[in-house]
Amino acid sequence: MPPEMEGGPTPADISAAAQRIAGLVIHTPIIESPALGEVVIKVETLQPTGSFKIRGAASKILSLDADERARGVVTASTGNHGRAVAHVAARLGIPATVCVSESVPLGKIAALASTGCALVVGGNSQTDALVTALRLVDERGLSLVHPFDDPAVIAGQGTIGRELTSQLPGVRSVVVPLSGGGLAAGVGIAVKGFDPTIRVIGVSMVRGAVMATSVQQGAPVEMDERPTLADSLQGGIGLDNRYTFGIVARLVDEIVLVDEPEIWAGMRFALEHHRLIVEGGAAVGLGALASGRIRADGPTAVIATGSNIEPHHLVELAEELAAPVRRATRDRPD
Repeated sequence: MPPEMEGGPTPADISAAAQRIAGLVIHTPIIESPALGEVVIKVETLQPTGSFKIRGAASKILSLDADERARGVVTASTGNHGRAVAHVAARLGIPATVCVSESVPLGKIAALASTGCALVVGGNSQTDALVTALRLVDERGLSLVHPFDDPAVIAGQGTIGRELTSQLPGVRSVVVPLSGGGLAAGVGIAVKGFDPTIRVIGVSMVRGAVMATSVQQGAPVEMDERPTLADSLQGGIGLDNRYTFGIVARLVDEIVLVDEPEIWAGMRFALEHHRLIVEGGAAVGLGALASGRIRADGPTAVIATGSNIEPHHLVELAEELAAPVRRATRDRPD
């Protein structure tokens, strides 16, 4: 069945979203990564807020009418989506409130605070943050910019897949970080609308892979959040999930899980081979390819979704890469 018959946005909706958001997002490049095989990296780390999330946020906010914009927007986030909502809202002169849990890394909270949004910190999980956001919708009449389960958000994320099919028309597989499913759903609709034989491979972390477990069990499930390098992939998908669960179940051909050392290896690979700063949640696809959990079978694109790494992780990565050079320099004969 074609993607447009499966619910959620259509390929035409993704094309419309691409036009809508053009002034706020970057048409990101792809770079070849021969160390991984016939692989290119789609560098969403270059977006103004450091992650792909600006696409969905812009698509949703720009779809609001004048009254909705005047009342303001609210969202729940593990960091990147909130930063994108705050950035777009500020550009358009719209009040924004971002709800985050206490588990969000301090670096991402500081980045959010710097945007000038109203920041609400509380609760133990992304689910708690979303409950708070929904309460503010009821109490203040704010418009919710859902992190993933909204057709306009999904269409915005799908613009990545639309760009990929023009940049790499012969692409056979697309590797996508998988959390709430907005990105995987949008990319799936876009690339399979272009060519239904393109494989979409979702990658998540072993620690708290809610969408992967939900797809395996055939219905949305709840799971406790666990500490992980892939903090931007944390959070539930909602037992009342309306769009992304169904689209992911239908259009994502394979789901792969990576452990913490493999996530770190993906972060290190990006810095070592491409001098790219890639946060844990954005590095899961690179980690899966570097570890051999996914093998490039024909032209393969992997989406590096964000650069908002915690500073201490960046220091540790740089020290790892510098250590062999230091040893070689120290041991070199005079």
